[in-house]
Amino acid sequence: MNQTNTNVDEVMTQTESVTLPETETKTEEVTLYDEIGGAEKLRELVDRFYDLMDLEADFTTVRVMHPTPMDSSRDKLFFFLSGWMGGPNLYIEQFGHPRLRARHLPYSIGVAERNQWLVCMASAMLDVGLNEALRDRLLESFYQTADWMRNRKD
Repeated sequence: MNQTNTNVDEVMTQTESVTLPETETKTEEVTLYDEIGGAEKLRELVDRFYDLMDLEADFTTVRVMHPTPMDSSRDKLFFFLSGWMGGPNLYIEQFGHPRLRARHLPYSIGVAERNQWLVCMASAMLDVGLNEALRDRLLESFYQTADWMRNRKD
């Protein structure tokens, strides 16, 4: 046997017992939280939403459902959306399970309130510069949740 073949055979024998690290092929899932731009952009959206609610007469009906000042409402929506979008579960960490419907039962919510909330959020998303595809995706989800919050027949 020549020297080259012997060396190759020895190396092959030695490497058969060595476990090589597997290469990771896992692809990270992009969340809504990532798509929106993380905490900073989400905070901007929530703040714009509540600013519009406070400034625009078209949103008076949903505005009166909130305390003055609305700081705690701003924080709670930010905390909730953070976890809901796949970011940190801030709401659950501070308050436990969101129980959205139960938490909204004390408020009379019908079609008008649902629609005001949705128009306010749609305006806020546009104002902070979310792209159209993301706005549409979020608005569809927000509609389903806002409609589920209704507790008054119109």
